[in-house]
Amino acid sequence: MTFSGTWKVDRNDNYEKFMEQMGINMVKRKLAAHDNLKITIEQNGDKFHVKESSNFRTLEIDFTLGVNFEYSMADGTELSGAWTMEGDMLKGIFTRKDNGKTLTTTRIVQGDELVQVRLNLYAN
Repeated sequence: MTFSGTWKVDRNDNYEKFMEQMGINMVKRKLAAHDNLKITIEQNGDKFHVKESSNFRTLEIDFTLGVNFEYSMADGTELSGAWTMEGDMLKGIFTRKDNGKTLTTTRIVQGDELVQVRLNLYAN
């Protein structure tokens, strides 16, 4: 399965609640709800190049499956973690540097859609 393609985020189910749990303030949550995110993924085996474009920023990330890297969310939150492949699902597990909370994101291609789900796990 390849994730290569350009994907527009059409909906963000429970995204505001997710951001609230991550500690993102209300103003930034309201802005993010209307960011018109577009994700372009180029996959070459276990290496990925991802370009995230929105109304607020453009960010390009290169990563290799299973290798930790650092990432900054649109609000400036610093994360560290890695993406892995579980069957046809791309799974990222990242830890916030400021409070130790864990963010898990999964991506799967269903038909002509890239479905992304985000979950928060809390540090003990």
